[in-house]
Amino acid sequence: MLCLVEWALVATGNPNYIPSVIVLGAFLVPVAFVSYLYERLPNWDVPLRPVVICFVWGGVLGVVVAGILEYDVARRLGVLPTLGIGLIEEAAKLIVPLVFYFIGRYRSEAAGIVRGVASGMGFAAFETMGYGFVSLLQSGGNLGLVDVVLLIRGLTAPAGHAAWTGLICAVLWRERLRAGRPVLNLQVGGAFLIAVILHALWDTFTSNRSDVLFEFLGLDLLSLLVALVSLALLIRRVHEAPRVDIQYGKHAA
Repeated sequence: MLCLVEWALVATGNPNYIPSVIVLGAFLVPVAFVSYLYERLPNWDVPLRPVVICFVWGGVLGVVVAGILEYDVARRLGVLPTLGIGLIEEAAKLIVPLVFYFIGRYRSEAAGIVRGVASGMGFAAFETMGYGFVSLLQSGGNLGLVDVVLLIRGLTAPAGHAAWTGLICAVLWRERLRAGRPVLNLQVGGAFLIAVILHALWDTFTSNRSDVLFEFLGLDLLSLLVALVSLALLIRRVHEAPRVDIQYGKHAA
């Protein structure tokens, strides 16, 4: 679909296709990944609607709240370190999932994972759409550069925002399942801290590019390492999460 729209844009030169290219490019991978994860955990009774709400509203509120806080903090402090950005964005992405955490009907760890991933992917999609638009303006309409931005951010999103928020929500839901009530303990705090650190490391390595080949490759390898660790943590939680729903007492192998 994206290729078809881009072909029409190139063939006609009609700028009306540009918003479609940016939106499709930003949302293609996030929607596909959330859909895959939702189908990957088929034997549990969580409807699609809460997942969609987490994706849309979690993404919108997360981007808006994070943007406002980052702007306000940077204006006061002058420079906002990557650790501060990670802290703000990871907290902002939890707004909608936490609503379901406290009043949600479905309380299995698997349900928490897919809600966290949906919110993280929604955040990534809306953020990528903004980056794509900014790159279009700054490059003077260079569609090749926009494609690169959309491609890189799309491919890395599952190992970034989705993995970090999914990890936090997995531990949140798991600890509530063990305690029988909402809790905020060392395990939850540790998961949040890990997500913030991974986020900060990713931002640090991807934003500090060097013209020296050795340093450039070193930063790319470090970025890849952070992505692999993040994705591995999410995959582990997906594989180990018991698909148990408190509401119905059903077990999904």
